[in-house]
Amino acid sequence: MLSILRAWVKANGPFDISPREALAAPTTDEETYIQSVVILTLSVVSAMAAGWILLSFAVFRPLRSFRHQLILGLAISDCIMAINFLSSSSLDVSGRLIGGTDMEGFCSFNGFMTQVFVVQTDYWVLTIAICTYAILADHKHISVWVQENCRLLMAIPWVFSLIWASIGLGVAGYGDIGAWCWFTSDEVRLLVNFVPRWIIIAIMLAMYTRLYLVLYRAHSPFASSHESTTEDLNRPSLTASVPNGRRIKKMARLMLMYPVAYIFVWTLPTAIRIYQASKGISAPFALQTIDKSCIVIQGFVDALIYGVTEPTLSHWRNLLFPKPLPTTDGVILTYVTTTGPVRVTASRLSDGESTTGLKTIITAKDSRSSEDHVF
Repeated sequence: MLSILRAWVKANGPFDISPREALAAPTTDEETYIQSVVILTLSVVSAMAAGWILLSFAVFRPLRSFRHQLILGLAISDCIMAINFLSSSSLDVSGRLIGGTDMEGFCSFNGFMTQVFVVQTDYWVLTIAICTYAILADHKHISVWVQENCRLLMAIPWVFSLIWASIGLGVAGYGDIGAWCWFTSDEVRLLVNFVPRWIIIAIMLAMYTRLYLVLYRAHSPFASSHESTTEDLNRPSLTASVPNGRRIKKMARLMLMYPVAYIFVWTLPTAIRIYQASKGISAPFALQTIDKSCIVIQGFVDALIYGVTEPTLSHWRNLLFPKPLPTTDGVILTYVTTTGPVRVTASRLSDGESTTGLKTIITAKDSRSSEDHVF
């Protein structure tokens, strides 16, 4: 099947897809070394960032929601992709050039892995965007289907990326482009990778913009009517029961940063692909290095977008710099739990008026004994 498809593309395609010398590859040994050192360094940074997400989920965030599982899948793909870049660039730095005839097997494997995980991260972020939109926009039937078919959705990025990488290996093949192996033709990379990627970015931008408008409009009346109770919302007995409209709005604004970040990362690589495909000449070496750096730091960008959240940072601060519990005359006071809905506004609680269903339990523990007192 692959041989038939390759023969058809060669006969009908407007460009040469067979492995050849890539326009993106450095032309001298010095440029190869410099570019490989840059990619090696950024690969380590991306691998550490993806590893930080995995560690954070393992230590602080049990996989209670389907969205967390998708982010975990994205982090695994970013980590493997960074390791793949690290392996090829480290060989170039050591002097064993991956473009040599004795490294053809490794180059094909490296290019296959590059195609798998670069495309796979696109599918992960698209799946995350679709599921986030379905749940937060209150599309009940879609959100129920998403949670009931989580294994199917988790498998989609793997299945599609492996299929496309296998077709690429059989039809076009992979060659050295400098620091790692991939499609040597800029036209092939532009059509196979960059055009679908920008379609995904456009879909993400549309969904997150719509979600921003839905969340912002839904919580605007609440925010305007509760501005006077901002200080009361910080009380431990109330934060669990009173919705925080400002937090929802902040979350909506942050969601718009997802597609914007990907636009920033992929604009220069796309422009260089278009330039080299249309002109048939290489871009300057500095731009080529920046182009590849943008691709490599994708794992780091994903870690910033999906991993650096207020709860995660708070957990790390509490773990690394634990604070002692407040004490009063040797008695340690701790809020234990809050149950029941709040029937009145926070400002009326200070007047001593009773509430229905509000129950705050405070425990006091004498530091000089093991006896607990409940008030």
